[in-house]
Amino acid sequence: MLSGRILTPQGWITGSIAFSEQTRRIQSIQADPQADSGLTILPGFIDLHVHGAAGVDIMQGGDAGATVARSHARHGTTAMLGTTMTATDNSIRRALKGLAGVIAERPAGGARMLGVHLEGPFLSIHRLGAQPPDAVAVASLDLVRSYHELAPIRALTLATEVDGHLALIPMLKDMGIRVQLGHSNGSYEDGVAALNAGAAGFTHLFNGMTALNHRHPGIAGAALAHAEYAEIIPDLQHVHEGAIRAALRAIPRLYGVTDATSATGMPDGEYGLGSQRVYKCLGCVRLATGSLAGSVLTMDQALRNFVGLGLDLADASNRLSLYPADYIGESERGRLAPGAWADIVVLNADLQPVAVFVEGEAIDLSTH
Repeated sequence: MLSGRILTPQGWITGSIAFSEQTRRIQSIQADPQADSGLTILPGFIDLHVHGAAGVDIMQGGDAGATVARSHARHGTTAMLGTTMTATDNSIRRALKGLAGVIAERPAGGARMLGVHLEGPFLSIHRLGAQPPDAVAVASLDLVRSYHELAPIRALTLATEVDGHLALIPMLKDMGIRVQLGHSNGSYEDGVAALNAGAAGFTHLFNGMTALNHRHPGIAGAALAHAEYAEIIPDLQHVHEGAIRAALRAIPRLYGVTDATSATGMPDGEYGLGSQRVYKCLGCVRLATGSLAGSVLTMDQALRNFVGLGLDLADASNRLSLYPADYIGESERGRLAPGAWADIVVLNADLQPVAVFVEGEAIDLSTH
């Protein structure tokens, strides 16, 4: 049982929350004004865009996913999507096979891997960012199905303006995949057509897409004008705080992701991002050209950054837990309520995690 200020779907209460190690679910939440421990109890964070951490990259395959899940759990992430890069077909299949085992069985001490975010290879050659150009591919239903058979794809990033991609969106939606627009050189009109076809979100809003211009609104403009959901990287390096504020006003369920790389939790130096080498320095990750290449953000820092921008704590929490859970249809995660999974993060007055529980398992927060 935990006591403190608890964020419930009905709002804040001071009291206690009980969960069962057997069922791994929340049993009860009781109000008790005397139970104010000085701690804040939030739903565990859900990160839908994670490439790596602790020196390993999802594209390595094997047990890389388990290492990533354990590293991010120590920062309050209780569930995530393992995210791929643009790469050769063999490399993507290797990564998916590695993720399949972690998805099927949560690693002890780690976050729950809910599935895959297939960020590459169905992107625009003109908006690759840190994605390598030599393995960009055009999507087909058969190819996506073959990947989906290896590991469940929950989200897929698509450049909608590429020939054939728009027609594919309704079929991907029927497979239960959330199609996101990103790494796209498309127009505002392309973005609106994709949303009308069934696209659900936008990948790292503002980054890797045509920018907002008052005469040519671009994919970013389509998101601001029409999106219910979009992901954004709130590390205050990928997106200026003013643009984050604009997105918060425009997109009702804007949610935060880390886009974390293998350099997360590691000292400055050289690391891998798919087939490329990246460099961590001054709190960010870049290619040798100087272009940003993912982040070293963790979800607890994302929470503190959102609060620093002026969001109240409940709103900031929703954008890191409730909204991403709802986006991918996880109705028993991202909220503290009886019957929900016991995915819990406990914070001190400085919003630093002092305890994390994944499906009722206490996570060792010490570094290894």
